[in-house]
Amino acid sequence: MSSEVVVVGAGPAGMAAAVAASESGCRVRLLDDNSSAGGQVWRGYASNAGDRDTARFAALMRRLQSVQVEVHAGTRVVAQPAPGMLRVESDAGSADLRYDKLILATGARECFLPFPGWTLPGVLGAGGLQALVKGGLPIADKRIVLSGSGPLLLAVAANLAKKGAEIAGVFEQAPLTRLLKFGAGLSAHPGKIVEGIHYRMASRSAAYRTSAWVMRAHGRDRLHSVVVNVGGSTREIPCDYLGCGFHLIPNSELARLLECAIENGYVRVDSAQQSSVPGIYGAGEITGVGGLEKALVEGEIAGLSAAGRDAGRFYSRRKKQIRLAQRLDATFAPRAELRALAAPDTIVCRCEDVRRDALEKMRNAREAKLHTRCGMGPCQGRICGPASSFLFGWDSQSVRPPLMPSRIQTIATESSVLASSPKGQD
Repeated sequence: MSSEVVVVGAGPAGMAAAVAASESGCRVRLLDDNSSAGGQVWRGYASNAGDRDTARFAALMRRLQSVQVEVHAGTRVVAQPAPGMLRVESDAGSADLRYDKLILATGARECFLPFPGWTLPGVLGAGGLQALVKGGLPIADKRIVLSGSGPLLLAVAANLAKKGAEIAGVFEQAPLTRLLKFGAGLSAHPGKIVEGIHYRMASRSAAYRTSAWVMRAHGRDRLHSVVVNVGGSTREIPCDYLGCGFHLIPNSELARLLECAIENGYVRVDSAQQSSVPGIYGAGEITGVGGLEKALVEGEIAGLSAAGRDAGRFYSRRKKQIRLAQRLDATFAPRAELRALAAPDTIVCRCEDVRRDALEKMRNAREAKLHTRCGMGPCQGRICGPASSFLFGWDSQSVRPPLMPSRIQTIATESSVLASSPKGQD
């Protein structure tokens, strides 16, 4: 009898894992909370044409459509009612899904660090701004500032410039020495060098500054300008939007709920991509933020391993991508000066309107929750958790169900009655 494999996350890693497991004879369910496969990397690519990334997406989509993978779009995992079982919810209903093997490919999100004015309308995550533009937000002739850390800033600058935006500046907090060292180590990744040059050329009219970051955002009803620190000097820049993000952090909440071991912020996996929990595998950004190539090769390995197949032929490719992920983390780690950005009255927990001065009195994240409700709002600490960890050194990664805001009937349903798929889905 074939194994029942559930893959959570339909980005590049999840798609690759689902295809590999299905081609190896497993019954596969692929879950994602978005309306279509592709994840953040390939959002909106189905309607585009002509570039290399679109071609790669199209090729993987053809493989996915050629195998027997049951795709559940718009479906969220909210709890684990019993071992070997996930409770999922969609707009149409909820169900409990059993699995023999589980592959977590839940991706990553931007890391936000608070500063005065970061809650103003017009201040967005850099990747979030790009996603809105892909979804139809008019950006032509809008003045954009990008600030934070990581390769995403240049990629977003290039994409927005192509849409007609005026990029008023890209401000990277990492020092030039780190960036030069990182660049010197890219000889094993010539494609990344070409990609970086392409992004920079597409946004070449914009100033790119290192050891620089936004200190404050100004405006009343919405963003009007930002104050940036460049090498110790400050200046104010008028703008319509600020895209801000300090590299990426993994979406590890489900892995933590399932008691997978976490090491240095990532899900710990072995050579077969298996976590510390037998039968549960991890692939992509949750094992280390390394980009598309790492996600694809780890997805292939996880899918083959979950099916009981040997994946050794992919190990050397993966090793190179893991080294790149480690260099990315070292290069774009936020500098200590950023801890001073948030003023005493700056909101840290946006869901519950908790300010920094209220948190300064707390000894740990648990005490902060009890006294201020920090981390207890709709985002369940996904924004303020990493921020408070950076500001105060807390371990803010405790997880309990439901993982997402859910309907009462979903949470209250007994797990004794199981469905093969969410109500209303095939």
